[in-house]
Formats: sequence, C-alpha cells, structure tokens
Amino acid sequence: MRRREFLAALSGALGMWPGATTAQRGGLPLVGVLGLDSHNPFVGFFPKGLAETGFTDGHNVVLEYRWAEGQNSRLPALAMELVRLQPAVIATIGGVASAVAAKDATNTIPIVFATGGDPIKLGLVTSFNQPTGNITGVSFLVNVVVPKQFEPLHEITRKSASIAMLVNPSSPIAELDVRAVSAAAKELGRKLIIVRASSEKDFDSVFASLKRQEVGGLLIDPDNFFSSRANQLAALASRNSLPAIYATRNFAKAGGLISYGTDVGDAFRQAGVYVGRILKGERTADLPIQQSTKVELVINLKTAKELGVTVALPLLARADEVIE
Repeated sequence: MRRREFLAALSGALGMWPGATTAQRGGLPLVGVLGLDSHNPFVGFFPKGLAETGFTDGHNVVLEYRWAEGQNSRLPALAMELVRLQPAVIATIGGVASAVAAKDATNTIPIVFATGGDPIKLGLVTSFNQPTGNITGVSFLVNVVVPKQFEPLHEITRKSASIAMLVNPSSPIAELDVRAVSAAAKELGRKLIIVRASSEKDFDSVFASLKRQEVGGLLIDPDNFFSSRANQLAALASRNSLPAIYATRNFAKAGGLISYGTDVGDAFRQAGVYVGRILKGERTADLPIQQSTKVELVINLKTAKELGVTVALPLLARADEVIE
C-alpha cells in the first residue's frame, strides 16, 4: 500500500472511533459546507438553523464553505477537499449532486444533506426513520411536485400547442424529472419540448429557440443553478413574453409568473439544526430523515398583466401569495 493510501485509510479508521479528533480552527469545531452555488438565495437559512442549537460561525464553530459555482462536475473534488480537512460534520446544501458527492467521499464523517430528491431512490439512505451509515438530513421533495407544476401552467396556456421544460443536463435527476413531466403533458394532451442549459451562456440560445418554436409556456426544472439565477431567468421570460413557472418563491418575487413548490429555506434551516445536534454528540443514525412537505403557490399578478395572461379565479384562490 502506498504511503498516501495508508494515511488516508488510517485517517478513516480513526474517524470511526468514538472521541476521534476532528479538525479545529482556533480551538473551534470545523463544519464543512458543500454547495453548488454561493448565489443560492436560501443559503442564509442554514446558519440560522445552526444558531437555533447555540452555534454561531466564528464564535463557537467554524464553517468552511466549498462552492462549485454552478458546475456539478466540480463537486466530487470539492467534497474530497473537505474530507481532507477532517471536519466534525459535512453539510451539503447544494441539492442532490452535492449530497451524492459527499457520500462518495467519506463513510465516516457525519453528513447532513438538504435535497429535493427522494434520498432512498438516490441511494443516500435506506430508510427515512432509521438512516444507516454516516448520513442523514432533510428531504424537501421539490422534485416530487414537478409534475404538479405542469397543471397551473397548462391552465394559463391552454391556447398554445406546446409547453417547454428547461433542465440542467448535469443534474443527476434531470432525466427523472423529464419523464415525470412528459407523462403529465401526455395526460393533458400537451406537446412538451425539452431544452437544456448548464451555464449562463446557454440561456440566450435557449430562449431564442423557444421563441422560434412559438412555445406557449416554460416550466423550469427545480435545480440549484437555476434557483441562483432566478432574476436572470425571470427577466428573459418576461422579455420573450413567455409565461413561466418555477419551484421556489424567489422566482415569482424576481418577476417570474408563478412559483409552486416546497419551502426550501425551511429545509436548509432544519439541516442547520441537525448539524448542531450532531456537534452536541447525537449520531446520524438517531436522527431520522426530516421531510419538509409544505407546498406554496405564489402568483405574480403584475407579471401576468404585463404578459397579457389571464389567471383564472380558481387558480388565484389557491395561491398562498399574490404579488400585485
């Protein structure tokens, strides 16, 4: 065995023993935070949850962030960087890809995830009630409601022949979402056009393509990269007179027509609480997977008027918030 491999194995073995020493900064415990994009509007909810358990960055804990800046392909290397620091806990708040990267990087350091995918189907855990191994977290099941997002968009765009779906091809669950939405479109008798973007430079060509094809509406797949670019996507949809729906309320707040999905900020907060509980000595196996199931519908009526879109009264009545 090579010296580097031996030291890595020895480090992992030490991590399995109770009381094993983890890295500290200035005498404070270290928490590694792995995320897809630092522009994610919900990032700030994580330290708020941590504070609920009595931990504040720089006071009695140190948060060491690693951001992939929108590129899922960078996450495995960043996860390994954090593992080499031997933190007390690794928190993944960058969606499915960051959780998978952390799990692949270590089976000894406790991991707390906040992800919109089903953690059992993704292979992160085998049980919600009794997670095995070194990983637990919060599932806000945002991807489960993706087919449901098609329904309000269908109601608003009945006169058009087709609806488009924007996905990030680097997301590990993009194709699962495509299949789910395709089934919903088929059931409602609508043509679905799939377009893909994994970086900002793709956006202009995507919207130009949608304009050429005269699609009636756009469903933006739940993805941390898209969420962090909500302002840009909302502006492009408006500029192209395209009714669009997304999973998180920041899109509607930014001028997008509709958002429909779970409360991601609360899920990030709950992940922070779990990290704090682990720092206090609880084991991941004793912390069941939390499910954030609150779903909210936000409609931007101001944008609807600008687009010349009529939002039916029954749909307005279902909204949790109407922006006027």
